[in-house]
This record gives sequence, structure tokens and C-alpha cells, in this order.
Amino acid sequence: MPAECPLPAWCCYLFSLHGHMVVTMSLYVALSMGDNSIISLSFNMLLVEGCPNVFKAVCAVPHGSHEYKFFIDGEWRHDEQQPHRNGEYGIVNTFDTLPVPAEVSQHQIPAVILNQTIPRISEEDLRASRYQISAFLAAHTVYELLPESGKVVALAVDLPVKQAFHILAEQGIPVAPLWDFYKGKFVGVISASDFILILRQLGNHGSTLTEEELQTHTISAWKEGKARRNGQVDGHGRPIPRHLIFAGPGDNLKDVALKFLQNGVATIPVIHSSLEDGSFPQLLHLASLSGILKCVCRYFKHCSGSFPMLQLPIYAIPLGTWVPRIGESSSRSFAMLRPTSSLSSALNMLVQARVSSIPIVDDNDSLLDIYSRSDITALAKGRAYTHNLNEMTVYQALQLGQDSNSPYEPRTQRFQMCLHTDTLLKVMEQLANPGVRRLVIVEAGSNRVEGIISLSDVFRFLLG
Repeated sequence: MPAECPLPAWCCYLFSLHGHMVVTMSLYVALSMGDNSIISLSFNMLLVEGCPNVFKAVCAVPHGSHEYKFFIDGEWRHDEQQPHRNGEYGIVNTFDTLPVPAEVSQHQIPAVILNQTIPRISEEDLRASRYQISAFLAAHTVYELLPESGKVVALAVDLPVKQAFHILAEQGIPVAPLWDFYKGKFVGVISASDFILILRQLGNHGSTLTEEELQTHTISAWKEGKARRNGQVDGHGRPIPRHLIFAGPGDNLKDVALKFLQNGVATIPVIHSSLEDGSFPQLLHLASLSGILKCVCRYFKHCSGSFPMLQLPIYAIPLGTWVPRIGESSSRSFAMLRPTSSLSSALNMLVQARVSSIPIVDDNDSLLDIYSRSDITALAKGRAYTHNLNEMTVYQALQLGQDSNSPYEPRTQRFQMCLHTDTLLKVMEQLANPGVRRLVIVEAGSNRVEGIISLSDVFRFLLG
């Protein structure tokens, strides 16, 4: 049972049975209502997918303050893990359902749906759904994100940039934690964003990059220079090292999701040390928001009908970045490029607009492809980074990545699309797939770009 259940007409019961291998169970519950009356409820509880010892059920209750107990195996019990107090019937659990009639706060309506009726839910229903998701994330840990088997790549911090560039390309990964042998710990990460900044910086010194320039830059030297350029130095002019953003396997998923949002990162290393001082750390996994979202979808998809928020079409909620109406300014820039645009202009746009991807469109703004920060690693193929990036087009750069894919993998699998009429739950399920970080919202039939939704957009909305 959640610590507080503000759902207007539904109460979600959770009960854990340790050591029992059953699929369903019957539960008898007594509720003491706010008007001093008592109701008894009996229903079947279903096993929660992915949680072999957790069961759930949903039942209707009126608004107000309530007390409850469970009748299990011939004995009345309360849940010690949830709020409880001494009452007329002994120790009982408590929860409140308080109505607050209001509508979801209005947001900027996308230009593409001005003539459509906008579904709405009450502020109470919105808060209730967010509460349930937040409570779920707080009750589950990073352990649930760890795969049964897998590979994690880490790089030495004194490795030359050129070698690191090629390793990420060969391994097909956009980010890798950095290990400092001298300090005996992980000190940061190197990502596709670093390589974009490196190529832009070196490109300012000449029209063509040389392999010698990349060979002379170690990762540690690049990180120190980056800190100085950003003014991250102490009183003696020495670069201030940034603290590594990481998670432990016992951290709850809500705190980790907030780390993603607060720090603007796409990957967080999961590091474990059995010693109190954190020495001899072990790199277990690279966590992502898609892994956390997969846990949420797996848990809530069977009772999504009780959460009106999940059934709303995405155009009805403040989610993502949309193409602004003609003559209208937007607080968030929406960038698009033609395939003939130069690669240097794409890299500049990624940095200046602070976005992770740019839709590539034709003259009718119909989606052709998408250029993401992680695509920069494709330049390692044939040492394409030594070419003049002003003369290479976005199309040519994307062809490098296509050539490195399996010949049986269609190019369209690189990006995912959705419609503005798709429900929030459907969008969440798409984003929960491995490797998917964003969805391009397109017009049905023409594939004209209408907006874009990222994983971080979804979590900002879910966590309020």
C-alpha cells in the first residue's frame, strides 16, 4: 500500500509475499471510512510483471481520510512499512484521498493541433499519477537495471584522444568512463560531446585536422584545457576537477532519474565498492533513462486505465519541443537541417542550441533522417575527421554511419517516430526500447516534422 494514495476514486494495494511462488492471490481488506463506517473488500491480486513476489489490485474508495488493515491467513495485519497509528481497531494503516478540483495548467498549444479538441484531466488526477510513479521509483533500486551479463568499456584517462575516438567507434558506444591509474578511481567520462568540441576547437586552427594534432591530445589534457576555457579554475589558475556523477547499485531509481535531469547527462556509471572509503571500485553498468523508463512501463502498463494521465495524447500535455507557429517565438529552439548542410554547421548547431539531435528534412520539412551527437564517432571510419568539415555534408557524414551498420539493418531503425495523437503511455513504451533517446513527432502520411520528445522531457513531466 503506498504511503499516501491521493487517487480520486481508486486505491492501489501492494503486498509482498516472500517465498511464495503463486501467480494470483485473494485479499480481504477492511477500510474505516471518514464517516466512521467500515467497508470490507475482497478481490484477487495479480502478480506484478518483473517482480516475482509483489502483487497488486485496484479498488474504488471515496474521498477522505481512511484507515485499513489486511486479513491474511486468518489474521488481521497492518503494513509496518507504511504510515500507521493506534486506532479503535488496534494498529491500522492510514491514507488520505483529498479532492482538489482543478484543470491541468495550460501550456503552449502546438500549431499542428489548433483545431482539435484538447482532452483534459484534473490537477488532482495529474498529481495522483505522478505520486504513484514517484513512489514506485523511490521503492526500487539500480540493482533492477543491471543485466544478467554484459560488457562495459572504460578508458584510461591518459589515453590519446585519437585512440579513444577509434575505440568508441569500434565498440559502437557514445560514452565511456575514465579510469585514473594514479588515483585508483574513476574520474569522469568521455562522450561524443567531447569529440564534437575537440573537432570544433582544432578546426579553428586550420581548415583541415591532422592526426598528429589528435595524437598529441590526451584525454586528461583535453579535460584540463576544457576546464580552463570554461573558467573552472582555483585561485592559483589550476583546473578544478569535476566530480564524477555516478550511482551505486543500492540507490533508488527516483534519485538516479533526478541526477540525469539535474546534470543534463545521458549516461551514469553504476559503481560499487565493498569498502567504506570507496577504494577498489567496480564498474557494473552504464545506466540510462531508458532503462528506468522500462521499469516504469513494465509495472504500470497493466493498470494504465486507472491513470488518466497515461491515456492523454501527447499534444494535450506540456511535453517535448514543438515547431513554433508562424510569427511566434519559442522559449526552446527547434533546429532542423537539410541533408546538403555542412557537417560543421550541424556540429555548431548541436553545441549552440544545446540539443542532442537535429532532424534532417527535405524542402517540405518531411523527415529524412536525424543527426545525433553520437554520430560523430562515425568519422573515425577511414579517418574522415581529417577532412575539411566545412566541405563534408550532413548526408555524407550519415553515410559513414550507415556503411558501418549491418547491411541487413534498415536506415530507418536509426530513428523512431510518433504521432501527436499517440498516448503518453505509447510514447513511453517506445522510448523504453534500448538505444532510443528521442522520438520525432511527425504528421501522419507526409512525415512532416511537428516536434521532438526526449527521454529527459518525459521524466521532467512524470516527476513534475
